[in-house]
Amino acid sequence: MNTQNKFLPVSRADMEALGWDTPDFVYVCGDAYVDHPSFGAAIISRVLQNAGYRVAMLAQPDFHSADDFRRFGRPRLGFLVSAGNIDSMVAHYSVAKKRRGYDYYSPGGKTGLRPDRACIVYTNRIREAWGDVPVILGGLEASLRRFAHYDYWDDRVRTSVLIDSGADMLTYGMGEKILLRIAELLDRGVPIHKIRDVRGTVWIGKPEDKIHYPLAATYDFAKLASDKKYYAEAFAVQYKNQDAIYGKAIAERYGNRLLVANPPMPPLEREELDRVYDLPYVRDYHPMYKSMGGVPAIEEVKFSVTHNRGCFGACNFCALAFHQGRAVRSRSIESCVKEAEKITKLDGFKGYIHDVGGPTANFRGPACKKQLTAGVCAERRCLAPTPCKQLIVDHSEYIELIRRIEAVPGVKRVFIRSGIRFDYVMADENDAFFKKLVRDNVSGQLKVAPEHCSAGVLACMGKPDFSVFNRFRAKYFKLSAAAGKEQYLVPYLMSSHPGSTLNDAIELAYQLKQDKVAPEQVQDFYPTPGTASTVMYYTGHDPFTGKAVYVADEKEKRLQRALLQPTKPENAALVREALRRAGRDDLIGYDKDCIIRPDKNDKTWQPQQGAGQRPRSGQGRGQSRNTASRQGGKGAKPADRRGSKPQAKAVGRNSSRPNTKNQKRKK
Repeated sequence: MNTQNKFLPVSRADMEALGWDTPDFVYVCGDAYVDHPSFGAAIISRVLQNAGYRVAMLAQPDFHSADDFRRFGRPRLGFLVSAGNIDSMVAHYSVAKKRRGYDYYSPGGKTGLRPDRACIVYTNRIREAWGDVPVILGGLEASLRRFAHYDYWDDRVRTSVLIDSGADMLTYGMGEKILLRIAELLDRGVPIHKIRDVRGTVWIGKPEDKIHYPLAATYDFAKLASDKKYYAEAFAVQYKNQDAIYGKAIAERYGNRLLVANPPMPPLEREELDRVYDLPYVRDYHPMYKSMGGVPAIEEVKFSVTHNRGCFGACNFCALAFHQGRAVRSRSIESCVKEAEKITKLDGFKGYIHDVGGPTANFRGPACKKQLTAGVCAERRCLAPTPCKQLIVDHSEYIELIRRIEAVPGVKRVFIRSGIRFDYVMADENDAFFKKLVRDNVSGQLKVAPEHCSAGVLACMGKPDFSVFNRFRAKYFKLSAAAGKEQYLVPYLMSSHPGSTLNDAIELAYQLKQDKVAPEQVQDFYPTPGTASTVMYYTGHDPFTGKAVYVADEKEKRLQRALLQPTKPENAALVREALRRAGRDDLIGYDKDCIIRPDKNDKTWQPQQGAGQRPRSGQGRGQSRNTASRQGGKGAKPADRRGSKPQAKAVGRNSSRPNTKNQKRKK
């Protein structure tokens, strides 16, 4: 077993230098090879290596033929296939379905080094090279596409990626314990098609085959692909069974084949997480990429510490609940401090820990004691629309964690950049964390995610009322002033989320005007697999309540997006059209509260009485929020899972300032 900080073999020469005749596993990944615990491929390969298995890394192989998939020979136990840290279609295409010009997970940001639908293409090439060798899918793309799912790029319901690819098995969620169990069984000689009782796996059999766990439901693919209400109901069952304590198996019929998703694997507990993060990662990209400009994605995480997993925030547009789950677990303070000590010895470290965070930075444990024995509530959220009475609100351990890392020799400052849950901060009666955050751990600006200001839209998002953000914002600036600092907020906002009408977008535009916030980057809602919001987008119904949800058509999406950036010259005509369509001509004018000025060439424009009055949700709408009817014929649809990412110009103390660096969306 290799216990030194060395990269795993990436070539046959590397493998032979280790004295191997063949690897146990070949890990095929759509990302460049970065041996850092922020990358799933690094974690899984190191966990298997630590258990005594030989793992070779086939990162971004040439997928145009099967030749590159023969690089290491036939692995003894099988191929592990992942599209990488994000879905390959999201990596390649914007919400407008335009090809991206930069790939953060590829050397030099170069595009085209991984295929569209990477799990499918890689599996096909492996089959060409080796026939019936075991192929196991994993990673985010596989996890979120494990069931029949609406695919935004094809605009239809596709089969499970396990069916689509022809792989033997799929693992979902965080895969350490899952793959160790599979590896153990394969090593004992158990055929891959006989492994059907491992939690966190999806397998394919016949309708008469034994299912090892209680079954929540069985759905027929033909009906899932044709009946939107049936599809929404199926998603709700999938979501509610994403719990390791009470979750049941779920099946889908594909003709004479039966796809079975076993219940989730329990999350790693603190001691197990500590062991995973103590493995000998190099904490950098492979040197073969140096001449190509390195791998850009490492820059955001190289000097950061991930201290938790899971998120009980449960926003409807976020896929975390369907992947990591809502059960939060965290590493020990000692483990995080030990990692910080390693970071101080890395080349290029200048004394700044860029982040101590995770999916949500300020969560350290389960939302309540009940979750440890009964699981997360299937019918209720922990924070929205209001915090649960059973919620444990306590930042004391997180404060201690930050202070201990700040005390590590060589550390000058520790920042929190991965995003905090501001409603959780406001639910804490003790201001100790908020004061420390503002005084010590903000690098000039703090990223937060109010997402919208309309009550109806926020309800569809699973977010708290906007008044909570307003209270947070006021307190943030008050504490900043008390600390003698002029600091800023970077608010993440989202256009065209299901439930957002044109008037809701106008309400948000007006709010931005009042707050003197000028977003520099805007992206519409992006319908990616595995989120409740995507189900709303496709079906027009809330999967949890069954109620109809308004969904904007393509034209209206453009109008809603333009409203968030009314100062851009190219948006002016769209903004005026949006305001007129909604009957809000009074917001066109020279009044300080008007959203946009009139077209100087429009000789018909006349000032409106009551110009600049604040819009109200539902005013001048023509369609109510909860109506199934859609403008634009075929079906009105918005876009964007990640939401707009406004970095706003600084105008006074209560404004956000621009940030020219790319920032990954966390919430």
